[in-house]
Amino acid sequence: MRSTISSGYTALPKAHKISATAVLVAAGAAVALAAVPATAADTHTLKTVAQSAGSFGETQQAEIAQQTDAAIAQAKTTAEAATKTAADKAAADAKAKADAKAKADQERANRSTERKALKPAAPAAKPAAPAKKAYADNLDGWIKQSMDILSAKGIPASYDGIKRNVMRESTGNPRAINDWDVNAVNGVPSKGLLQIIDPTFKAYHVEGTSWDIYDPVANITASCAYAADKYGSMDNVNSAY
Repeated sequence: MRSTISSGYTALPKAHKISATAVLVAAGAAVALAAVPATAADTHTLKTVAQSAGSFGETQQAEIAQQTDAAIAQAKTTAEAATKTAADKAAADAKAKADAKAKADQERANRSTERKALKPAAPAAKPAAPAKKAYADNLDGWIKQSMDILSAKGIPASYDGIKRNVMRESTGNPRAINDWDVNAVNGVPSKGLLQIIDPTFKAYHVEGTSWDIYDPVANITASCAYAADKYGSMDNVNSAY
């Protein structure tokens, strides 16, 4: 395609310049040959030169067109490669962001789990206290309750040994009192189911029972503690003790 320059002349493309040069060469050759008488051989030579010049111009145009096509193809390939590289980079950046977000989310989840794990556990509920054992409010119930206390304290006694001595000493009356024996004369009468005097009751009182000497369970338990210390067991007592 022609382009116009400031001088007003039309500039020719390179291919046209080459073609024009070839024509001038051919024309020069023709003029040179015209200066001398022409022969058949000379005419043939002139035609050959003209044809060579024309062929040279066509060859140059073909090469230029081929180079142009190659440059265009190269530019297209370069543009496609650049586009692919940009797309690959964008995809890699997106994947990196997604991976970073997933990692951050996992770390937050882990921290949340750790905080939950570190939360102090609620104190274990205290086991319910065992139901208090019920005892009958009679001689049988008093002896059984006293025997449970004696067993817990490691003081030996048997149901039969206790009942036998109770029946001999008081006939089962927890308010019984002896006001005629030597202890009564000395001012310390025997009291309760097993007829124990106040000083002995206080000395052998068993923790967890009443301090009232007339309390049937306290009276039996203190008396059995005294008998175990003096005779080995209430079972070994068969008379006044």
